[in-house]
Order: sequence, then C-alpha cells, then structure tokens
Amino acid sequence: MEENSEQKNGTSAEVTLDEMYQDYFLDYASYVILERAVPGIIDGLKPVQKRILHAMKEMDDGRFHKVANIIGQTMQYHPHGDAAIGDALVNLGQRELLIDTQGNWGDIRTGDRAAASRYIEARLTKFALEIAFNPQTTEWQLSYDGRKKEPVDLPVKFPLLLAQGVEGIAVGLSTKILPHNFIELIKASIRILENKKVQLYPDFLTYGKIDVTDYNDGKRGGRVKVRASIELVDKSILAVRELPYGVTTSSLIDSILKATEKGKIKIKRISDNTAKDVEILIELMPGTSPDLAIDALYAFTDCEISIAPNACVIINDKPHFLTVTEILEACTANTKRLLGIELDIKKGETEEKWHLASLEKIFISNRIYRDIEECGSWEEVIQVIDQALKKYVVGPDEMLEKGDSRLRLKRDITEEDIVKLTEIRIKKISKYNQFKAEELIAELESMLQEIQHHIEHLTEYTINYFRDLLQKYGKGRERRTEIMTFDTIQATEVVANNAKLYVNRSEGFIGSGLKKDELIGECSDIDDVIVFLKDGQFKVVRMADKVFVGKNIIHVAIWKKGDDRTTYNSVYLDGSSGKSYVKRFQVTAITRDRDYYVTKGEAGSRLLYFSANPNGESEIITVYLTQGCKARIKVFDFDFSTLEIKGRGAQGNALTKYPIRKIERKEVGKSTLGAIQYWMDEVSGKLNTDERGILLGDFDTGDQLLVIYKDGHYELVVPEISKRFVPDQLLFIGRFEEDQPIGVVYYDGEKEWTMVKRFLIETQSVGQKFCFITDHPKSTLLFVTLEPGVHLAFEQGTRGNKSKGLVDLDQFIELKGWKAKGNKLADTKISKIERTEPGGQTSMF
Repeated sequence: MEENSEQKNGTSAEVTLDEMYQDYFLDYASYVILERAVPGIIDGLKPVQKRILHAMKEMDDGRFHKVANIIGQTMQYHPHGDAAIGDALVNLGQRELLIDTQGNWGDIRTGDRAAASRYIEARLTKFALEIAFNPQTTEWQLSYDGRKKEPVDLPVKFPLLLAQGVEGIAVGLSTKILPHNFIELIKASIRILENKKVQLYPDFLTYGKIDVTDYNDGKRGGRVKVRASIELVDKSILAVRELPYGVTTSSLIDSILKATEKGKIKIKRISDNTAKDVEILIELMPGTSPDLAIDALYAFTDCEISIAPNACVIINDKPHFLTVTEILEACTANTKRLLGIELDIKKGETEEKWHLASLEKIFISNRIYRDIEECGSWEEVIQVIDQALKKYVVGPDEMLEKGDSRLRLKRDITEEDIVKLTEIRIKKISKYNQFKAEELIAELESMLQEIQHHIEHLTEYTINYFRDLLQKYGKGRERRTEIMTFDTIQATEVVANNAKLYVNRSEGFIGSGLKKDELIGECSDIDDVIVFLKDGQFKVVRMADKVFVGKNIIHVAIWKKGDDRTTYNSVYLDGSSGKSYVKRFQVTAITRDRDYYVTKGEAGSRLLYFSANPNGESEIITVYLTQGCKARIKVFDFDFSTLEIKGRGAQGNALTKYPIRKIERKEVGKSTLGAIQYWMDEVSGKLNTDERGILLGDFDTGDQLLVIYKDGHYELVVPEISKRFVPDQLLFIGRFEEDQPIGVVYYDGEKEWTMVKRFLIETQSVGQKFCFITDHPKSTLLFVTLEPGVHLAFEQGTRGNKSKGLVDLDQFIELKGWKAKGNKLADTKISKIERTEPGGQTSMF
C-alpha cells in the first residue's frame, strides 16, 4: 500500500495501488479513445489526420511540398513522432480524396509501401480546400505545448467520415466504418434534406463484389461479404482482376498457396502479372473443374472475406455506436449548420461594406468634409461630422416620421466609422464618381437580398451546395464495387479430392491410410463417410487416416448432409420374430460417431439385401426361400417401387415369415423421386435447386443441358449444383431434346453473306463447345430459335438503298448437319432482324 500525504479537510487521504492503477488506466483508455483511435462525428477525422490537414493548409501555396516537410510542420501539433504522422499521411493520400500525391505512394492493391518521405510530395486537393477549411467558422485551441493554435474540429462540409472510412483500435473499444461512394453519399445527403429515406452500401477503391444482405446499415453486429472478381480465361486458367477490400495481391496469393498445400484446391501454378491493373493468373491441374475451383477459391482463400462493420464515433467527448444513416444525417446537419454560419458571416461582412459605402457616399456627395474646416479640436470634428450625418441617416431603432426620407442604417454610427471618413484622401474625394458609388451600393443591396433568401431557405441552399459539389468533383467517382447476392458455398461440396478412401471390410477399418486395402474412390479430408455393417448397424464418421467402424462392412461411401436423393433399398431379418422386412429409407441428418440400425436392433438381426441408389432408383429383386419351408411359393419377385421412402428409423413392411435362402437383383428401375428441377441464378450464373432465378427444366437421370453462346458455340452439360455460367455470354440455356431443331441466322465473315441454317445436335461429347457458324473472326451470330414455324422480317443495305425481306425458316432450308454452312439469305450483313407472325405482324428480336 502506498500512502499519500496530501491533506484533505484536515485528514490524510490514503490511495491504494489498485485505485491508482484504475484511475491511471481509465485516464489512458480515455486518452487513446478520444485522441488517437476513434474519429469525431463533426469532421470525421482522427486527431492526427486533422493536424496533418491543418499543417498542409498553413503550408498551402498551390505547389507540391515534400512529405518530410509536411511531417515536420505537423509535429508542431501532434506529439507522437514522425512515423505515426507519416503513416497517417500516406493512408490519407492513398484514398484519393483530400490529398494530391506525387511520387511513389505505395499501392493498396499489392501492399507495397510508399517511398521514403524525402522522395514523395503532396498538396491539398481543390476539393479539400473547398470543403474542409474556413478560419471564420473554426473553433481553435492551443497546441500541446501552447505555442500554436490548432482547430478543435475542421469545419468539414461533406460526409467525409463515410467517404473515406476509418479503422481504429483503442483500449477495450474499436471502430470500423467502411468507405462509401462519393456520388451516392451526396445524393443521399440531398435525399435526407428532402426528408426522404436513404440506403447506403460500401464502395471500395479495389473494386470487387459485395454482398450487403446482412449489412444492417453499418450497425454493430452487421456483416458484409466481399469477393474478388474471378474470370475464366480458358478451361485450365482463372484470372483474378479485382480484389476484396483490405486484401492485397501478395496476401491473396499466400492464402491460395496455403489452401493448395492443404489439398483444398488443385493448382499447378500462380502468376502475378499486376501492373496498372490487377491480374493474378491461376493455372489449374489437368482434369480440375474450373467451376468447382472458383467456388473453392471463395470458400478456402481470401478471394472471399467477411467484414464486420462497427460504426463507433466521438460525440461530445464520448464514444457512440451509430448506423451509417445516423452518421450521414449528423454530417448533413453539420454541413447545413456550417453553411448557415457562413451565410451569417457573409451577411455581416456585406452589411458592413454597405454601411461604410453609404456613409462615404453621403459624406462626399453632401460635402460634409467642408464642415470641419473651422473646427478647432478633434472632438469637435467628430461631433460636427456626427451631427451632419444625422441629417441624412437614421439608426436601426429610431422612429421615422411620415415624409422623413433619411436612409435607415443597419447599425448605429460609431466613432470608428467617423474616423474612417476623415481618413479618406483628397485624391479620392476629387475623383469621386457618385454613379459608380450608387452602383456599388445597389450591388451590395442585391447581394444582401440574395444572402437573406439563402438564410431563409437554408435547406434549399444546402441542397444546391451538394449538387454543385457533385457537378464539380463527381466525374470519375462512379461506383466501383458491384453489389450482388452471393451463393452460400458449402466447403464439403467444393473442396478438391485430396485423399483416397480405402476399406478393410473384414477387419472393420476405413481411411486414407489403408493403401493396401480396397479402394473406394477419391474424397477430401473434410468429408464424412457413411458405413453399413452386415448386422444392420450403420454410422457416419469423419474422414481420417484410419478409423475402426465395425467388422463385416457391406457398404461404405461419402455422405452428404441433407442429401434427399440417395435412397437405400434393404431386406433384413428380424432376430426376435424371424420375419423378413423390406425397407426404403434415406439418411439426411445424423449425429456423427453414433450407432444407428436399419433393423429393429434385436440380437440376431442381419441384412439380407442392401443397395444404395444415388437418384432414388427402385429395383425388382427375386427372393428364394429355403426348400424345406412350408411356403407354397418358394421363389417370387418383389418391386421396391411399391414401397414408400421413409425415415431411417422406420420398421419397413413385412416381406415373408419364412426363411430366405438368397436374394438376387432382377432389374434396376427408374427413379421414384421424379426429375430434379434446376434454376440458374441470373446474377451469378450458378445452377441451383432453390428456385432462384430462371427455371431450366426437369432433369432425370441422363438428361443434359443445352447451352447456346452468343459467339456461335453450343455445349451439352450435365446439370450439377456446382456448375456456373456467365449470363451475359448466353443466348439460350435449357433442357436438351435430341429431336429439337435449331434455327440460326448468322453473318459469314469470310464470304460476307448472311446465312440461314437449321440443324439437329448430333454430337455426344459432354462439356465440350462446338462452333456451329463459320470460324472466321468477323462471323457473327444474329438470331437463334428452338421453336418451329418461325417467320423473320429483315432489312439490308445502307440508308439510301435499304431493302426489306421476309423468310420462313422451316420452308427456307431443310434440316442439315451442325457443320453445314447453310443457305444464303442476303449478299451483305443484314442491319435489322425482327420476328414476325405469318400474317405480317412483327415483334422485336
């Protein structure tokens, strides 16, 4: 314990070490929060940032200044060293809003640092000079050493806090406000002034894509997902051209390499070609699906990150947690307040000019200066002028009688005013132009009326101020980050097969380390494995090097949670009753490492027949009873399609009470679950079964998708959840029908003719594109239809020599092979093509 000898009210006060620590810690925490890490709501700046800008304004002469000099100037106000100032200055410069930069200022995309402060230069932007400085509306305070004055807050007339974004960590407190789009902020401020609702979403200099579904107006607890833009260059190369916010090219490549080392993605090579634009080329291993690879990059690397905003700001020296809308409302109200103060100041200055100009005009035009020639003292001069002026002017509070034409002043005449009149030079009096003086006074009166109108209509004036900012500085600041809804990517669905699953059926082991035993197939190290045993027991276990699951394994496979297609057909003997039961069931949800039973779980029970069917296929089995049993029919068939699919715990239906000698599969039936409906998301181009986007059709086992591309290629594709397309590249996507003709109008770049062809798809290769127009670089696809009886109207020729035509596709040309060139429709490229009804009515294609 430490004693304090300070006397209070005649008694000594004792302070414990704990109390001292608590007081000092609270003081330190308060200092870090208020003076270091968290921005103020008024100007949206941390103390170091406002001191940098203030120092740059003091130095401003329109030219660039060495950053080292700016740092030195700022150190007069900021007591935390040159390194902290330099880092903050570079951070401001990289945001491309308040500071013009010259030299190597680093790159937020690659993470490269800026050059040394002695090599780079900076100056304030015109935008910063317009919105952030006005000494007349600035509240000043002494700097830390008392030698200088610095602003308490800069009079920022713009929602700077939301435009730049901010991140800071204090003691027990942090803030993270994401940057928003310049143009959208101004338009939103205008909507607030118009009493309309606003909705704002982040926008980043690094472009990329953002899912704002859970943004929650930037409130604490919200979240956004940010993705890189990944393009498919060809079947084996992916290109990253836009980065997620806060991710650099080097950190992104490191995350991809780590995922590759763990076997999550199969990548052959990564090349960083970033220069003016971001370009990271990812070469995939042969046989790797590019669609799965793209999803895996989003699932396992920094190609997708999640950001939790936490909008904490300082209001009246206390931290507050706000929403983005609340911050914008506060910034907009502050802008309106500052503009009002500026108008009041301007009004006062203009009134002062009018007051002095009016007195000067009266003083000279009425030759009052002659009245002081006989005065014997200075006091008498003042008194004579004052009395003379009162013949022509009246104070603002004085009463005027009817017929009194004296000029009413806006304030009383002071001795200082009279002194200024006496200081007018003879030269000015002799050349005084009363007409110009009256013009000046009229102009000042007009200005005063205009200022007063702005004051009375301050909201409208503020709206016009924001519109002026938008017009002057909005060009080139359009939204960069694309807003879209991301598909939820299940890691188990996209992880690369980085392991192999083996089984030792007799000993009861499964795993990736049993390389001398039976190979089941490829899998990933995060997969779940389902195992069925001869006694009817089954369980799900995590993939591992070697796991004991139980002896006499009859089925082992990779298990997917929520799989409502895989159906198990089984016949089992109940150990207690001796009866045999048939059962169809699915395993959609299960607790890992827990034992379950296909049977009733009685001793002596066992499986007599078992099969796993990936698409709910039924079967017909032949049942052979023992020869010695009393059954009249000892061989009979059973069709599983007559059974309903039930839960894993169902008993099933009785098959026979007699002992069974053997069971054989007689026939494999079709799926009893019906076809799967696939949709394509119109934004992401990804296939789904969640009824999101465009319905592509019903797909049963063996059915395929037909995809026709705008570049004149078609492709047959097996529909899968992981499959992804680029919507802008598609002309048609839907269920493939073998006997469905395709009608095409295209321009042949080689012969410079417009051609028509009709063909059936004869190729059987899946996942391979085939070009059905000529391969000349200028060949262009003009029209495609899969409907019969289509009539087209078209135009050809130049403006002065246009001709029109009609064509019935079915009658114009017969069905040919997909490689055929077709028949000539026109000698040139047609300029317009419309679909028309047989009667002549047209509809635009």
